[in-house]
Order: sequence, then C-alpha cells, then structure tokens
Amino acid sequence: MRLTRRTAWGLTVAATAAALALTGCSSSGSAAAPAASASGTGGSGALTPVKLQLQWFTQAQFAGYYAALKQGYYKDEGLDVQIVEGGTDIVPQTQLANGSVDYALAWVPKALASREQGAGITDVAQIFQRSGTLQVSFKDKNITTAAALKGKKVGNWGFGNEFELFAGMTKAGLDPAKDVTLVQQQFDMNAFLAGDIDAAQAMVYNEYAQLLEAKNPATGKQYTADDFNVVDWNTEGTAMLQDAIWANTDKLKSDKAYQDTTVKFIKASIKGWAYVRDNPEAARDIVVAAGSKLGQSHQLWQTNEVNKLIWPSPDGAGMIDQKAWDQTVAIALGTKNDQGATVITKKPDADAYTNDYVTKALDELKAEGVDVTGSSFKPITVTLAEGGN
Repeated sequence: MRLTRRTAWGLTVAATAAALALTGCSSSGSAAAPAASASGTGGSGALTPVKLQLQWFTQAQFAGYYAALKQGYYKDEGLDVQIVEGGTDIVPQTQLANGSVDYALAWVPKALASREQGAGITDVAQIFQRSGTLQVSFKDKNITTAAALKGKKVGNWGFGNEFELFAGMTKAGLDPAKDVTLVQQQFDMNAFLAGDIDAAQAMVYNEYAQLLEAKNPATGKQYTADDFNVVDWNTEGTAMLQDAIWANTDKLKSDKAYQDTTVKFIKASIKGWAYVRDNPEAARDIVVAAGSKLGQSHQLWQTNEVNKLIWPSPDGAGMIDQKAWDQTVAIALGTKNDQGATVITKKPDADAYTNDYVTKALDELKAEGVDVTGSSFKPITVTLAEGGN
C-alpha cells in the first residue's frame, strides 16, 4: 500500500508519541546501558559503552562515525562505541528519547517535531552545515527555480522530508495544494525515470547519483549532469538543517559523567569527519567494509558530496549557526504542506540546542592540532560507474 502524505506524516508523529508513552515501560533488556553509569577510563581503564543510532542503513552519509570507530578515535577518548543501523521503521530521536541509545543522528525539523511530542532531546553538534536536498528534473522541463514548478508533477517523499520544497514553492508565490500536482514518491528515482514525475526529490549524495549511474535509453550511455536541472534549497533560501548529533536533555542537565561523555563523543566524531575530509577514498573503503550494500563508486560519490555539506565550517565543525537554526525553525513553524500541517506548532524552548559541548570538543581538537574548519577543503572529482559499482 502506498501511503498518502497525510498518512505518512501522521504515522511518524503518532509513532513517536506512542514510543514516548512507553518509555517508562522499557525493559532493561531492550535499553542501552547508560553511558553515565559506565566506569569510564579511570582506574581500571574500562571503556564507557556508548550506542549511536543512525537514521538510515550503513552508507557514507555516516562515514565520519565509522572512520572514528575504525581509526580508534572513540577508544582514544575512552569510549566503546556501538553504531546502530537505522531503517525504514526506525525513528532515531525516539530511540534516544526512550533510552535505547545514548546519542542519535536526525534532521533538525524531524527532531523538533519529536520534541514537541515530548521527546527530551537536544542538538549538541550540527554536523551538516548545509542541506543536501534537491528537486531534480530533465533539462527539457525547464525547471530551474521553485517558481518553475507551477503546473508540473512534483514528487516528494513525505515523512517530514517535504518542507523545504513546500517552503520554496510558497516563497515563489505558488500554492502547493493548487499550483502543482503532487506525487507521492518512493525512495528511489524509478517514477522519475519513467516520466511519471516532472521534478523529483533527491539527496545530492544518494538519489541524484542514482540518476548519473543509470543508462539513458536514447544513447545507451549513462546520464550526465547536463541531462538534468536541479533546484537547490540552499540557493532558493529555504534550506533546513539536517544531520545533527542529538543527546538526552535531562542527562545533560543532571549527569556529569554523561556531560563528559558527550564532549568526548563529539570530539572523536568530528575527528572522524576530518579524517573523511582528508582521506575520502580510505573513508569509502571503511564504509564498504562496515557493510554498505551500495557500490564502490556510489560510496565515493556520497563521501565527496557529504564532505561538501560539512566543509568548510568557518566556526568549527558541529557548531550550530544561529541564522541557519532560526531559518529552520521559521520554516518548521510557518510552512504548511498540502494538508495544512506544519512541522511544529510552537517555537522550541532553550533546551532544543546548545553549543556548549561542541565548543569544548573543538577547543580540545584545536589544541591537538586538528583542522576543525577545513578552510582549504577542495572536493575530489568522482566518476560514477554504471549502477554505482
């Protein structure tokens, strides 16, 4: 059964609320051992166990965490980190709120929606500084801006992924409920390639690469970037913050061991992302070895494109930029989808994010000589093989 957009968003919120309601009933067998209760590195030298929840399956979107694990950066900080894969039925911020994991990766607007439903979570490091979401179309559709979507068949995934698109159309003077034909898009590009969608949603590091890996039936060769137009929400001014590290709000307030672990975890993770920046091919190999089901060239493309979303970070990787945060909140509050729903209904409180822990982590990294800004970062050139192999 294909979910409607109303149903998809409603199920996400309902699932979060239901999970939160069951938080107090979680058995010890299903919950992660709290990082704060571990013995740490003093005395016996035991490592503090930490569980990190990903928001999708193993891929280079998360290369920095796999690199930090492989290179021993977490161990250097006294942490024994377990990376938990995500999936279609896993809400990372709910896993964090109910105590199943110690930290979670989630897009900011989705996490804010969960906070409004009662999840006690805080953004402690904003890893992606830019949005990776595009609206892609074939060149002959002449869709180069949000305004040009008028009268077109516009695909989107729903599940809270649609609000940059709706904000972009609204900003361009379009009514998403009347001026376009909305198409519920699956998490692939098949309907787009079949001509059922004029402009499809795509992540620059994943679905867009899938198009460039596909064969053009008219030529028998792979598509190239010249075959497509992209609408970039960073350019349109409606980008929202995406991958961030979220921590437990109550434990940040009351648990000194958890506070210290948070600094250590952020520090090692950023060091992992610096490794990915400086060693993209080696980082790709780490992700492939960790169990990614995607091909070698696809994963190198993804590594390179994710690097672009992080670097350069003039204020330091992971720092939460007030302007970008405020824009995300404004869109989450004020933009309605075609069903009239917004991401959140009230402004998040002061506990929604903090730069305190990432600032400490960055200070330690700088003292150790780690480049935390990537001011000289230059992306590599990646040639995608057919099928991403």
